[in-house]
Amino acid sequence: MKKKVILMLLAAVLAMMPVLTACGGSSPADTGDGGEAANDYAAVTLDNYGREITIEKLPQKVLTLGPNCSELFVALGLGDKIIGNTLDNHSRGPLPEYEEAYSKIPELNYTSATREAVVSSGADFIYGIDWEFGGEGLDVDELAQYGMTTYKNSATTLDQIYQEITDLGMIFQIEDRAKAFVDDQKARIDTVEDKVKDQTPVKVLVYDSGGEGVFTCTGTNFETLLIEKAGGKNVFDDITEKQWTTVSYEEVLKRNPDIILIHDYDSPSLGEKIDAIKSDPALAQLDCVKKERFAVITLESVLPGDRMAYTVESLAKAFYPDF
Repeated sequence: MKKKVILMLLAAVLAMMPVLTACGGSSPADTGDGGEAANDYAAVTLDNYGREITIEKLPQKVLTLGPNCSELFVALGLGDKIIGNTLDNHSRGPLPEYEEAYSKIPELNYTSATREAVVSSGADFIYGIDWEFGGEGLDVDELAQYGMTTYKNSATTLDQIYQEITDLGMIFQIEDRAKAFVDDQKARIDTVEDKVKDQTPVKVLVYDSGGEGVFTCTGTNFETLLIEKAGGKNVFDDITEKQWTTVSYEEVLKRNPDIILIHDYDSPSLGEKIDAIKSDPALAQLDCVKKERFAVITLESVLPGDRMAYTVESLAKAFYPDF
């Protein structure tokens, strides 16, 4: 009799298990992100600019080091994965369509990431602009020991940033969404190129900051590519040894730009930069300064991320008033 009662009780418990699981919240297989269940995740191995990385499970806690990286995640619908970002000092805020989602991202560091903040963050994946790593920056091998896989944002061509977006699509199982985003960027940039193809390229001086000379971008910089797509020509595109350099005011005068493209970020302010340009004895001699032919772009807009088409469209309007 006792054996029969025990069997009846065991049967009742087994019958209740699906209900108990449902009432208990998400099961371990639930990821809540619209992708495959975590235990069905197929490992992804990728080449990240010569460094092989493998992601064995769907990342859940992401650090985005750089406003361009953060906004790209938001644009791809991955903002809720971010547990911290950096370099908001290089930002003037997200594009309007991403403002609400971006405002929910916790700030890890206002400027560059610190080792202490990253190591203690609990992140399992990092997508960060390359200047945050190496030298005095973060060590990717050390971060791997803390269970953090690092994917560097290092694109210098459109094909490379498109590949980064495609890779993120694979990592986060949003391949279709990533492809649609890339296709939209390509189509919008093609439209601008078609409109300006018969125009004489506008000679552009990129002015990041002043001092002993003009700190500007070179021919290998991603920004130069965006300028060219918009119908412009970086007057220092022949410098290719490094992406950023300081050039003399005398050399700027020789190259005689048609327009000065000024980077807008926190310090020095945009107004301070324009005042410095106008008051400099050498730069004041330029016709473009006398005519106040200045264009303004936020620094994050010329970094590889989600704003390629936006920036090309914006620059074309600045270069060609009738665009």
